[in-house]
Amino acid sequence: MIITSLLDTDLYKFTMMQVVLHQFPGAEVEYKFKCRNAGARGIGDLSFYVQEIREEIRGLCNLQFQDAELAYLKAMRFIKSDFVDFLGIFKLNEKYVSVQALPSGELEVLIKGPWLHTILFEIPVLAIINEVYFRNTQKQPDLTEGRQRLETKIGQLQIRNLAELKIADYGTRRRFSKAWHEEVLRTLVTRLGIGVSGQLAGTSNVLLAMKLGLTPLGTLAHEYLQACQALGPRLRDSQVFGFESWAKEYRGDLGIALSDVYGMSAFLRDFDLFFCKLFDGARHDSGDPFQWGERMLAHYVKNRVDPKTKTLIFSDGLTMPRTIELYRQFRGRCQLAFGIGTNLTNDLGYEPLQIVIKMVRCNGQPVAKLSDTPSKNMCDDEKYLAYLRQVFEIPSPT
Repeated sequence: MIITSLLDTDLYKFTMMQVVLHQFPGAEVEYKFKCRNAGARGIGDLSFYVQEIREEIRGLCNLQFQDAELAYLKAMRFIKSDFVDFLGIFKLNEKYVSVQALPSGELEVLIKGPWLHTILFEIPVLAIINEVYFRNTQKQPDLTEGRQRLETKIGQLQIRNLAELKIADYGTRRRFSKAWHEEVLRTLVTRLGIGVSGQLAGTSNVLLAMKLGLTPLGTLAHEYLQACQALGPRLRDSQVFGFESWAKEYRGDLGIALSDVYGMSAFLRDFDLFFCKLFDGARHDSGDPFQWGERMLAHYVKNRVDPKTKTLIFSDGLTMPRTIELYRQFRGRCQLAFGIGTNLTNDLGYEPLQIVIKMVRCNGQPVAKLSDTPSKNMCDDEKYLAYLRQVFEIPSPT
């Protein structure tokens, strides 16, 4: 079995799930799978592996949280005891997931049901699809190549004037395999070090954080702000509603805002002085990261907030050279954090799968994100997308 623990997922799934339990327990949602690789069938027909994927998901749905896992979660200052009690009786239900091969040869994965009972599917299902694909297509993986590439990344970081640059692992969903993910992290712990003087800040993976004594990292994802399009008082206020609901739950903890659900301009219009002061910073996940960083710093200055007291997190398709370039441009001007995903956990010389599972409906109505990278948009209702652009004053792509 690929997934053997429900903790083998990203921290932000739990932080969002707690908000769902407390504020939106009746929400119904729908998620869809998408492979973004150009000419996806050219790198391997995922539909060949439908049966294997189903069997792995069946195993996932037999898992329950163990006492030690619940105790680990409960020790986090922002996780509430009633949420841990709920997790103590929680199981994923296979009836909410459909996996099939379409006549086109594409893989279709649909997740539909109560948000509270489906939110934990995304990360492990993506990890399952990745590992099933690579264990079939690379039966004898070139681990030597992977280790050499990892060593190169470490060498790029271990330059004297980069001693304060810290990276984090954000690579669970697109990892080559569970075993490789753990090897990468163990190597980084040994070679980069952790703590104040180390260069490994932590990991988004809760199980590996617990296992290796790392800091688990994460706040919120796009699905949370997308769902607020259906759960808030009116569409135009949905982003503000999402941030306010988050602040209501965490009272100043987990204060990193995600900026690209409606694009940067719409984000800055809503991210006023109140939110500039209330949130600790923002995370970049689409569009040009250098322009984004400059706009964020200018926005803080405009709102009379010292940028040096705020954190900018970069997490969009980072490589080590790009991370270093960003660090050199923004160091000393603000607090910095870098989350590296696919390039860290799936770089063995094979083309990685660019796969996602995104929320497309909430309470029966379409939801979407309109990011600064148009290829990342995902919605099955063009009329709704047009309406969303109109409401948030987002120009149509040329």
